[in-house]
Amino acid sequence: MYDLAIIGGGPAGVAAGVYAARKRLKTVFIAETFGGQSTDSLDIQNWIGIPHIPGPALAKALEAHLREYASDIVDLKAGERAATVEKSATGFAITTQKGSYEAKTVLIATGGSRRKLGIPGAEQYENKGIVYCASCDGPLFAGQDTVVIGAGNAGFETAAQLLAYAKSVTLLNRSSAFDKADAKTVEAVRNHPNMTILADTEPVEVKGTMFVNALTVKNTKTGETKDLPAGGIFVEIGALPATGLVKDLVEFDPFNHIKVDPRTQRASVAGVWAAGDCTDGLYHQNNIAAGDAVKALEDIYLYIKSGS
Repeated sequence: MYDLAIIGGGPAGVAAGVYAARKRLKTVFIAETFGGQSTDSLDIQNWIGIPHIPGPALAKALEAHLREYASDIVDLKAGERAATVEKSATGFAITTQKGSYEAKTVLIATGGSRRKLGIPGAEQYENKGIVYCASCDGPLFAGQDTVVIGAGNAGFETAAQLLAYAKSVTLLNRSSAFDKADAKTVEAVRNHPNMTILADTEPVEVKGTMFVNALTVKNTKTGETKDLPAGGIFVEIGALPATGLVKDLVEFDPFNHIKVDPRTQRASVAGVWAAGDCTDGLYHQNNIAAGDAVKALEDIYLYIKSGS
């Protein structure tokens, strides 16, 4: 019986693992891979303390940091994917493809994945101009033409960030309305001289050579197609939280994020916490995920020591 099971190997999971080791909580750490969605980024520029680091290098650094502290306190189950988490008589039972584990408490830090563009060329140019995080990768496209796909708040917020350094920003909206975004944000972005908004427009094909150089789009009313110059294409069409393993255990929001108390990261079931992109937190970034996980570990430690 472990004190704690941590599920997930991204910044949230690893931060929790390091703190669990330092607090001497007997922990099983289950992660199929290290790094989370960060491994998709060519150059992360907002991981505090390191001005530039490629996603795969960050993943290696996270793993090395955890292994440095793990000792005989954190039992690393790297390469294992947790399939289910269920309530048991003594705590929680976690099942993976290799076995099962019992723990008094659980921290879910399974992250999520971005919705992908299902059009020709999208897979070919993944990480070669098609990106998913303006905060992480936006500065790489300074002085270039960029396109944002998605007209919700995330799309307009991405456009607002890109306007600080991109040559131009074109935002695509499949409809003529912008009812999924905050009106003030829309207005602020729309009025920028380097901004273009194409309503009733959808992406058709990503083009390029070694890297992206254009996006073919189609007007959904007229059927007319044209090529937009694009050094970078920012996809903001939503994310899919990896929360299926606790679908019958805790409460979700309408988008299948785990609902948590932002003060403690506690989920709706006693003994379960969650941190990072799998939660209903307002913002999802590496630094926030790590901080939320540390917050959770502080609360988990008190819970275990006090019994409530």
